[in-house]
Amino acid sequence: MLQPVKEAFGLFMGRFYATLVPTTKPLESYVTRGVAKSIAWAPSRMIDAAEDMLSLWMRSDIHDAPSRPPDMPAILVALAKDYTPTGRDYTRQVADREMVIIPTDPKERMFGLRAVAGDIRAQIVIFATDEPTAHSLAAQFGLFLDATPNRRFTARYTFASQPMDWPVQVELPDVPAMNIPTEAKNLTVLAIDITLRAEIPLFDAPKDGEPNDGKGMPGNAADPAGYPVVQQIGITSREAGPNGGATDIRPYGVAAPDAGDEGGGA
Repeated sequence: MLQPVKEAFGLFMGRFYATLVPTTKPLESYVTRGVAKSIAWAPSRMIDAAEDMLSLWMRSDIHDAPSRPPDMPAILVALAKDYTPTGRDYTRQVADREMVIIPTDPKERMFGLRAVAGDIRAQIVIFATDEPTAHSLAAQFGLFLDATPNRRFTARYTFASQPMDWPVQVELPDVPAMNIPTEAKNLTVLAIDITLRAEIPLFDAPKDGEPNDGKGMPGNAADPAGYPVVQQIGITSREAGPNGGATDIRPYGVAAPDAGDEGGGA
C-alpha cells in the first residue's frame, strides 16, 4: 500500500539531484556520477546505525567493476517502519465509502472508494569526507524543499488498469540537518528528518458471486466488474382526468442519466 509513496519519493530525490550545483571539488564529480550511484535506499530510519548503512553502501558494487575506493559524498534515504494517521486538525480520512467512476475508465464502471490519510517519516542522511560538501548538500536540499512545486509530489496507484496520481505533501520542510557523531576521523554525517503526508486510495469491487454490472471479471484486480448501476426507473403517475374527472393512472419509464455523466472518480 505504501510502495507507490516510496517509489514517488525516490523520483522526488532524483529531482533534487538534478538541481545540484557543485560548490566544492567532491561535488564536481558527484553531480556527474548519476543519481543511481549517488543516492540509495537504506532499511528503516538510520539515525542509530548511520555508519552501518554507510559500510553497506561502501560494500555495494555500484560500478559493476573490480573493487575500488567508495565514492563520496553519498546520500542514503530511508522510510520509518512505523505509521501514523494524519492528524485530524490537518485532514480527515474518507472512512465512509463513496461510489465513484474513474474518469479514465472506458467501461465507466462503478467502484467503492475509501481513502487513507497517513504520515510517513522519511530520513535523508548525507555522508561526506569534508564539512563544506556536507553543508552544501544539506543547504541545497533545504532550498529545494522551499521551492513551491517541491512542497508536494504525487504517488501513482493503479486500479482496474487505470493509473491515477494521489497527492503526497512534504510537511515541515525547514527542519535542520543534525550532526550524527561518528568514530571516523574524516567523515561528516548529517541527518534530515521530514514527514510525508500521503493520501492513499482503497478501491473495492464486487467479489465473485456478488451482483455486478457484467463489464469485467469479478475478483480480477486488473479488469474487475463494477457495481450494478440503475439504468431505468419505473414510475406510476396519478393525474386528474379531464375537467376534474376520474384519476388517470399512467405508468411510464424514466431513463437514468448515463453513468459517465454522474461524476465521481478519483
